[in-house]
Amino acid sequence: MTATEAAQRSARPLTIGTVCSRLQNEFPDISISKIRYLEDQGLLKPRRTRGGYRLFDEEDVERLRTILRLQRDEFLPLRVIQQELASPTRSRSRRRPIGLSEEEQLTLSDVCKRAGVGEELARELEEFGLLDPRGSGKDKRYGESDVEIASACAKLARFGIAPRMLRRFRTSAGQEANLIEQLVGPSLRSRNPERRKAGMEDLQALAGLAQELSQMLFLRDLRRVARR
Repeated sequence: MTATEAAQRSARPLTIGTVCSRLQNEFPDISISKIRYLEDQGLLKPRRTRGGYRLFDEEDVERLRTILRLQRDEFLPLRVIQQELASPTRSRSRRRPIGLSEEEQLTLSDVCKRAGVGEELARELEEFGLLDPRGSGKDKRYGESDVEIASACAKLARFGIAPRMLRRFRTSAGQEANLIEQLVGPSLRSRNPERRKAGMEDLQALAGLAQELSQMLFLRDLRRVARR
């Protein structure tokens, strides 16, 4: 194939099925429904034919690949990924803001559908504290982050790691959050708007630093495992 032919081929619009097939080897969990969901969330904007069919160009495919990598490798929630994509010139070495804004509230069925998990697993994750809904009974609602958590737990389950074995992750995360709350809690509960604003800024900074430290300690221990 000549360079001209290759360029012409890369310029051809791709259907959603073709995009899904192309990325299947790199991202085994990719599906047409997931691509549609990412579009619904505003992360992808393929053009449409008059008949309503989605057509993707190479830039769309690369954007999708970036989104999937950030989800898989850096465990970033979609809201933070959207912020990252909105600032393409920002240095990747800079610390990203942690997504602490209010989340969309979802039903258990919504969580299962978006995460691609069964209700039995979702209820088990909730039993062991991995999913943390508000309310009770029919009024029970889950945050968007529960979708990401359920998806990650489902992937770990494929390696034989049951929800009960993941409680230590929940316990560790809770302890870290409690430590940070002791430091910034008084500011966040203040009636002074400026003090609350400063408290939120401190919370963002502490969250980023704590996340980095946890990751560095975790990777250091894994290096030890690799050397054994």
